[in-house]
Amino acid sequence: MATAVKRERKELFGHPVGLFILFFTEMWERFSYYGMRGILTLYIAASATAADPGLGWNNKDAIWLYGWYTMLVYVASIPGGWVADKLLGQKKTVLWGGILLCLGHGILAIPQDWAFFTGLILIILGVGGLKPNISTMVGGLYKEGDIRRDSGFTIFYIGINVGAFLASISVGLVAYYYGWHYGFGLAGIGMLLGQVVYIWGQKFLTGVGEFSGGDNVSAEEKAAANKPLTKIEKDRVVVLLISFLMVVVFWGAFEQAGGLMNLYTDSKIDRHIGLSWLEEIPAAVFQSLNAAYIIIFGTIIGGFWVWWKKRGRESSSLFKMSVGTVIMGLGYIFMVFAAKEAGAETFGKATMIWIFLAYLFHTLGELSTSPVALSFITKLAPLKYASIMMGVFFAATGFGNKLAGSIGESAQLDPYKGEMLYSKEQVLPFMEKDTMKVKNNNNKVIKVYDFPINEDKNFEIKSDVYLKDGTVQYKEYEGTRDLNPIFELNGKRENELMETLASENVTEENPYHARITFEKDPDAAQQIENKGDGQSYNVTFVLEEEQNEQEYQTFLWLTIFTVSFGFLLLLFLKKLKKLTHGTEDKEVDMLEQEGYDIANPDIED
Repeated sequence: MATAVKRERKELFGHPVGLFILFFTEMWERFSYYGMRGILTLYIAASATAADPGLGWNNKDAIWLYGWYTMLVYVASIPGGWVADKLLGQKKTVLWGGILLCLGHGILAIPQDWAFFTGLILIILGVGGLKPNISTMVGGLYKEGDIRRDSGFTIFYIGINVGAFLASISVGLVAYYYGWHYGFGLAGIGMLLGQVVYIWGQKFLTGVGEFSGGDNVSAEEKAAANKPLTKIEKDRVVVLLISFLMVVVFWGAFEQAGGLMNLYTDSKIDRHIGLSWLEEIPAAVFQSLNAAYIIIFGTIIGGFWVWWKKRGRESSSLFKMSVGTVIMGLGYIFMVFAAKEAGAETFGKATMIWIFLAYLFHTLGELSTSPVALSFITKLAPLKYASIMMGVFFAATGFGNKLAGSIGESAQLDPYKGEMLYSKEQVLPFMEKDTMKVKNNNNKVIKVYDFPINEDKNFEIKSDVYLKDGTVQYKEYEGTRDLNPIFELNGKRENELMETLASENVTEENPYHARITFEKDPDAAQQIENKGDGQSYNVTFVLEEEQNEQEYQTFLWLTIFTVSFGFLLLLFLKKLKKLTHGTEDKEVDMLEQEGYDIANPDIED
């Protein structure tokens, strides 16, 4: 019979102190990651000729890059887990991952193209080293069967989202007022603080995440590492791999937040609040909603599931993850309503309430899925593959992010492209003076009141678009002036446009609409001596009605598919639970076990 042993690890609020060291380390790391992520697609899609220039990519390409970046960030967790298991151990791998992140975010603050892509590569490598291993270290703080493990991961998850909440607001506002690269720089300061906390707190992490390989291990430990998996361990690995499929689907839907929903908020949500110091809420700030909801509801949802389990009801990790997927999918119903509202009027926008409600349901679903999945892996993964399985989990998250990018891309139409034919003098009557931010001769950003074309800035003309006498006609929206002489489309796109208008029976009496955007070629804009010449302007636009319908269909599909997938998992719940061989049936409340040693996995017989 097992006898209790003395507790050795210090505790705070009923959990090991090491949990809170990892909490604050991850909080600041996520501050840097989500702060940068919140402005990433907006920066990529921002005009390359603005006073604070972005890359000037279109929305579709911006989401494409976002999808690849967020996938690689998490796929890098596989080599990160391998390095921890085979070379350095989790603790040292987290340390080196943090160093790479500090370098990556610091370089990202440099306003050069080479620095942007170099910074992204270093961040990918840094997250790959830190992310899977710090999560595994949280599991290492608790003994097998400790019911506090799930709540410990929930607390850890709250730390992630405290960082995300602070970052989305502060980095978003700094980028809005001072520039993109100041925002990237603030994110880097957050990562530096996280690294300081981690190094300072090493004394509370003794025995957690240490390297167990190399020449210093005993023969017994080497034999255990080389021992083949048992039938039970193999079954549990199968369950984990199936759960990773759930992860791909969940994050494929959830991670529209940083891509599609971020750009949608920027263009289709009415964000005006009319304050003297803030006319409208920056789109990036809405990224804080998810984190804020987690801070508010994190412990409530975690407590609910503990209460639910103690009442003898179904509360397995697979059940929680399935229910979470359904709840998250239901959040897209509100985006369907938003798309309907925005499409009800020409050049219309939806109210902010739909974004608040969508993120609320996404968050409630996430709280029943993501922290539970992290804990689930530490319960089922064979010890010698602990970090690698955590790496595979984050890789699945990465594939979900890439899926999210592909879905977001599909929601964006390829813009029609052309070039402006009119001279500056001819096009001036179609625009109005506006207050703009420009850089003066001293490279200082100032405000001027002028026609956009005089400052090489973008401008747009709203237009009716329809077929008449077999040709595409562009007429000024709520006006009478003919816009056809101003520009021409490139190549085959005009034929594609004609086919679209013909198939939808678009006429002058029932026209489609477009925001025709005129943008100075970025290379030409660098020639200061030709500033304001009105030449080298490119033209892009999409049909508003087509774009609205595409977004509506995407949000509707996300709702139907995600909810259906969650219910499908519930149908196979019993069969999947059998393969876990009762791992979660053995959980008890360790706080009720007098004299139990949380730190020591060995019980004396």
